[in-house]
Amino acid sequence: MPVNKPQSFFHLHLISDATGETLLAAGRAAAAQYKDARAIEHIYPLIRTDKQLMKVFDDIEEEPGIVLYTVVDQALAGRIDARCAEMGLPCVSVLEPVLTVFQSYLGTPAGRRVGAQHVLDADYFRRIDALNFTMEHDDGQLPYDIEEADVILIGISRTSKTPTSIYLANRGIKTANIPIVLGVPLPESLATAQKPLIVGLIATAERISHVRQNRALGTTAGYASQDYVDRASISQELAYARQICTRHNWPTIDVSRRSIEETAAAIVALRNRTR
Repeated sequence: MPVNKPQSFFHLHLISDATGETLLAAGRAAAAQYKDARAIEHIYPLIRTDKQLMKVFDDIEEEPGIVLYTVVDQALAGRIDARCAEMGLPCVSVLEPVLTVFQSYLGTPAGRRVGAQHVLDADYFRRIDALNFTMEHDDGQLPYDIEEADVILIGISRTSKTPTSIYLANRGIKTANIPIVLGVPLPESLATAQKPLIVGLIATAERISHVRQNRALGTTAGYASQDYVDRASISQELAYARQICTRHNWPTIDVSRRSIEETAAAIVALRNRTR
């Protein structure tokens, strides 16, 4: 009989001169590849002086582990490398290999601007505008102006419409989502919309039943509680959703085994092909 390995733990120290979001995403992506080891994350954002760095290494000495950093100041980065070498700890500059490739291809060194990805430029305000639109158009709200959306997601309850919408909005894509309820017609404005990409999200009845069983029914409208988790009833809902998408020639994406990020990537790819 196979024996499950006990989960081990390790310390992951993340040093950033900005918010640390890029670093955190990279660290978690790497750590996710090791199912039997769990990272204990220590995040140190806005580290820009030697004094701040000294305090960081006081913490690292107490709980040694892997050190990842995104620091554009080369002198400060050099001190991180040197101190980690003294302590015998693995240390990686996450951005440096990428900057080296950019410099080689573009023929010019990077500007080394701290937090440059968070500048309040037009792209930043585009994302904020998209997020506001998406929150206002969650779960079928304000259907009269959905023509302004870039993407409209439709699907039965618990097909990840809202989290996918918010993820897309964070990429600057105005996204509305509208629930499909068995026997209830969709807004007329949806059938006549010309600009938005309309995508149906589906999943297996087993998957949806499992998710619904683990979520409180709450104020979910249009469902009888005894039918909400019943797989036969869910299969009818899914068939109804597929019929609607087939009738209007709207593409569908099965989210059963997809993460939110993977679903969003598939939607972006569809949008690029249909532009």
